[in-house]
Amino acid sequence: MVARALMLQGTGSDVGKSLLVAGLARAFTRRGLKVRPFKPQNMSNNAAVTADGGEIGRAQALQARACGVKPAIDMNPVLLKPQSEGTAQIVLGGRVYGAASAREYRALAPTLLPAVVAAFERLSGNADLVLVEGAGSPAEINLRTGDIANMGFAETADVPVLIVGDIERGGVIAQLVGTYLVLSPSERARVAGYIVNKFRGDVGLFDAGITAIGERTGLRCFGVVPYFADASLLPAEDAMALGTSRASTPTLPRKRGRVGVGAGNSVRIKIAVPLLPRIANFDDLDPLSVEPGIELVLVRPGTPLPRDAALVILPGSKATLADLACLRREGWDIDILAHHRQGGHIIGLCGGYQMLGRQIADPDGSEGPPGMAPGLGLLEVDTVLGSDKRLAEAAGRETASGMAVRGYEMHLGITSGPGLARPMLELDGKPDGAISPNGRVAGCYLHGLFASDPFRRAFLARLGVAGGTFQYEPMVESVLESLADHLEQHLDLEALFAASRPPRLTRAA
Repeated sequence: MVARALMLQGTGSDVGKSLLVAGLARAFTRRGLKVRPFKPQNMSNNAAVTADGGEIGRAQALQARACGVKPAIDMNPVLLKPQSEGTAQIVLGGRVYGAASAREYRALAPTLLPAVVAAFERLSGNADLVLVEGAGSPAEINLRTGDIANMGFAETADVPVLIVGDIERGGVIAQLVGTYLVLSPSERARVAGYIVNKFRGDVGLFDAGITAIGERTGLRCFGVVPYFADASLLPAEDAMALGTSRASTPTLPRKRGRVGVGAGNSVRIKIAVPLLPRIANFDDLDPLSVEPGIELVLVRPGTPLPRDAALVILPGSKATLADLACLRREGWDIDILAHHRQGGHIIGLCGGYQMLGRQIADPDGSEGPPGMAPGLGLLEVDTVLGSDKRLAEAAGRETASGMAVRGYEMHLGITSGPGLARPMLELDGKPDGAISPNGRVAGCYLHGLFASDPFRRAFLARLGVAGGTFQYEPMVESVLESLADHLEQHLDLEALFAASRPPRLTRAA
């Protein structure tokens, strides 16, 4: 049996395509279907490592979880990771392929379409339904030539399309009608209908809007989805989620902390995170943002680090030298050193760990122009960046507490120095990271370690937060279930499945 397929494209970026695919994936999986997510081309520095040692967008990893399967390279064959000097790293089939400017990539993209189609075919061979997510919007017709992310893929694979509009932005009728009207006749013919997302208030008030859209396009409305606040509790795809959306008040029972919000008991410590321009894998922070007793402060450029923070976290970076230079321009290096002198704690994750060392060198220009810079000097380590990228799932323990940790490594560079004699972690029987002699500064290469509940509790206990019972992974599962319930209630799933169909692939040249 050939898998059916359905593609969600948006009237713009951040209209909720990723979460809709995740929720639909869980809803159709609960109905006994073998569902798989697919995104031809993604752009994000928030990536996940697959079991076979590749990397894909974090959103596709969450969607795979919603399907009850492990992330796979074929779910996101092309991943673009913005880095310094206006270029993006190209990840093809889970591996670094090269780097290109936007203009260079536009010329290159059509040559990647055969690999995208091949990944889609392999994925479809083990599924009943493939839910495909577009990128940005097909309304950007100036980018249609060479497109592999939206209609370029849909036409090659002959996949039906739904258009998603975001009513929260305003002008959703113009979004949907305008997007439809700028498409070519063949593209319009494959649009099965649309979804209105993020509605607040009485959904019935939009009945006249549905009529107006139908009169102008003839398209069917598959549902109006009310705003789902708890979406902010799920791992996000890109740094836009670090804005106000993550501070929205959730509708789940008040048992958890939030960014800047208490959880029924008073905030006991403050954790500060400087938001560097090329922050990567920032979902490392998610478990802390919902942990009771924590106020997670995301510090934006132009703002000093709070002096009353108990902990400063330097997160991962896609361009470590460029972000280190930004950190110094903002004066955050001065704030961090003052925080350390006053007895504060600091932890660096991946690129942040490298910044805490004595020196970082990028002789081959792996993340931007070749260069070298002194680090903050709080750990006795030095890092040389190189072209080989470490991509692996990993598990082990924290040396200080013995508590189990689990996550993944995704980094360039080799770190050396006397500080490695005091490792922060032991992963798969090998040391990882470093701890300062006074124990107040630490760093490691493991992403996702704060999702390990026993470690997180032990770590926070050393900062004065009494152990709680909050469990992060069960919370994510609970939200996915609630999201699926939400979509079951407000979308016509039977009609959506009927709108899907087996693809009739047209081989890309």
